[in-house]
Amino acid sequence: MNKALIAMSGGVDSSVAAYLMKKEGYECIGVTMKLYDNDDIGMEREKTCCSLSDVEDARGVAIKVGIPYYVFNFKGDFEKKVIDRFIKIYREGGTPNPCVDCNKYMKFDALMNRMEELDYDYVVTGHYARVGFDEASGRYLLKKGLDVSKDQSYVLYNLDQNQLSHVKFPLGDYKKSEIREIAEEQGFLNAEKKDSQDICFVPDGDYAGFIESHTGIKDPEGDFVLKDGTVVGRHKGQIRYTIGQRRGLGIAWTESLYVTEKDIKNNRVILGYNDDLFSDTLFAEDINLISVEKITEPIRCTAKIRYKAKEAPCTVTQTLDDEIKVVFDEPQRGITTGQSVVLYDGDIVIGGGIIK
Repeated sequence: MNKALIAMSGGVDSSVAAYLMKKEGYECIGVTMKLYDNDDIGMEREKTCCSLSDVEDARGVAIKVGIPYYVFNFKGDFEKKVIDRFIKIYREGGTPNPCVDCNKYMKFDALMNRMEELDYDYVVTGHYARVGFDEASGRYLLKKGLDVSKDQSYVLYNLDQNQLSHVKFPLGDYKKSEIREIAEEQGFLNAEKKDSQDICFVPDGDYAGFIESHTGIKDPEGDFVLKDGTVVGRHKGQIRYTIGQRRGLGIAWTESLYVTEKDIKNNRVILGYNDDLFSDTLFAEDINLISVEKITEPIRCTAKIRYKAKEAPCTVTQTLDDEIKVVFDEPQRGITTGQSVVLYDGDIVIGGGIIK
């Protein structure tokens, strides 16, 4: 009998994933990753995921499904590989994507290592995505979930061939509404639980406040300037601003101004107009390719420059072993350093990388 380790967050998706795997005949255990203490992030217990109530929700579902349940402590790994990286990218002027890093370093690295130690066959999560195998190329494929509105393939593009061969996404063939129906039918107490929308360790959305509190270092004020160097005001610390931001600048001007760039060396936030936010070309590093081993010649595909962005037609060239160049047919708004660009061929994820 194949054995599956179910990553359970206490939410409805991972709960139903556990039920579906047990129903299919897998020998299962439920696992919650303890990634931080709420005191570590300065939040009250019930205001964020990974709280005591989330653990109890996961434990309750595991008992109802009839599988053993454990909590694994990964706080040290999470601090080093997700939180520290989040802070570093913000300090360098980028906008990080910690959900991508958490999947890469925690769910499909640390947790998969634990799977191997326990002699289990698969790690199972509640992501809306699918895994396939292409006989012609001999490669495992990552595909979009059938529920387009919930597809999470974007945050999973870092999966390698070995990981894809040991992962299951049982929700990939379902719609979200069907998952809630199953949870209700099974009497899960979290059937109507709301989905988490925020970064788990910054649930109030105050990224700058979290960084300053966590590091004990206040980000210094500096100048807002136009592209020609004209000083138009004072900013409250560059980590408080993201590319494309218009609200909260506190500047009266003849036209709407937007954050277009950050000059970290001189601690300046550069402002411009909406048209200045559009570009048709980006370079990305730290790439991971899934459907192909290497991009040997320019390819036509679509790409997303952030999780909620629409796919846009483009031409992609691999310029170095760990770099790709993406040229869009139409300029894209707000291409941002630190975010991920993910390439698609229809429903299939070609791969992706970190925008630099």
